[in-house]
Order: sequence, then C-alpha cells, then structure tokens
Amino acid sequence: MSSVLVISDAEFETEVLKASQPVLVYFWAPWCGPCRLMTPVMDHLATAYADRLKVVKMEVDPNPEAVKEYKVEGVPALRLFQNGTVIESSEGALPKPKVEAMVAPYL
Repeated sequence: MSSVLVISDAEFETEVLKASQPVLVYFWAPWCGPCRLMTPVMDHLATAYADRLKVVKMEVDPNPEAVKEYKVEGVPALRLFQNGTVIESSEGALPKPKVEAMVAPYL
C-alpha cells in the first residue's frame, strides 16, 4: 500500500503550497519509461518518512498549470517544497540514495 498521494492542479495549493511539512512532488507520465523506475523509490520515501515528508504524484499531461509554473521540462521530475517554495529540484530518474540525500537535509 503506497502512501503517495495522487493530486491534480486543483489540489496543488492545498496539498503542496499550504502543507505544514516538506512536500516532494513527483511529476510523471504513463508513457515515460524512466518514471517506472522512480515509482518504487517514491513509494519507499512515502512509507519510510511518512511522519516527516509528504510525497505527492502528479501526471504531467492533465496538469499543465503546475508543470508550467515549476518549469518541468522532462519526466520524471522532482520538486521539493517547504513553506510553499521550491527548495530542491531535479529532472530525470535518480537512484534511491540520491533522492534520499536530496530530501534528508529538510527532514
């Protein structure tokens, strides 16, 4: 059971920008091969850090507002938010240790 929350543009402000804890936004697409490699990593982070980190997943095609606003140019893409601001970002598939290293300073 994954605790990754699937959201849309309509929920972005409430779930990400107004969140009380850091939020890792995972931008993906069903046609993206490398995204399949990231899904287990996101599931792991959502479970392992459930008390300190919110992990949300956004499909890029039906959610153009967040994609444009946060300059997502390729998928998979990660944006780490704290207090409504992007504090870290990456594009492309990353191994689990690199993603953990990216979020660790903010937990």
